[in-house]
Order: sequence, then C-alpha cells, then structure tokens
Amino acid sequence: MDKQTKEELKKIARNTETRVTESILRWKYKKQGKPVPQNPELQRQSRVIADQANQIISRRGKSVWKEIKKAVLKKKTGGE
Repeated sequence: MDKQTKEELKKIARNTETRVTESILRWKYKKQGKPVPQNPELQRQSRVIADQANQIISRRGKSVWKEIKKAVLKKKTGGE
C-alpha cells in the first residue's frame, strides 16, 4: 500500500472517530438536559476527546504488548 493511500485511510478513520464522538457527546448533552453546543464547539470537543482516547489506547496497548512479550519469553526460556 502506498503512502498516499495510507494517509487517506488515516484521514477517513480520524473523521469517523470524530463524528462518532460528536454523536455520543450530542446524546450525552441531551440525556443530561443540557443545551447542545454549536457545531464548531461540539466538533472541537469531539476532536479533543478522540485524541485523548487514541493516546490512552496507544499507551495501554504498548503495556499489553510488553506483557505479552514477557510471557512468551518466559515460556520459551522455561520460566513459569
């Protein structure tokens, strides 16, 4: 897959994450009985939340991957 195609796919995924987050925020505001912010503000909040979620997933994913590698190495070396 070429670089341009990868970048386009990343852009599509990013836009989808933001739209899903925006939908969830809109639902949350309505459920709490609060007024839904104007679109530019709602989009800004959605981007911030999606970025935070990606950072958390990235950090935790690395931790999980590290633990899996440790477990595999222990098994190969005859550990637990």
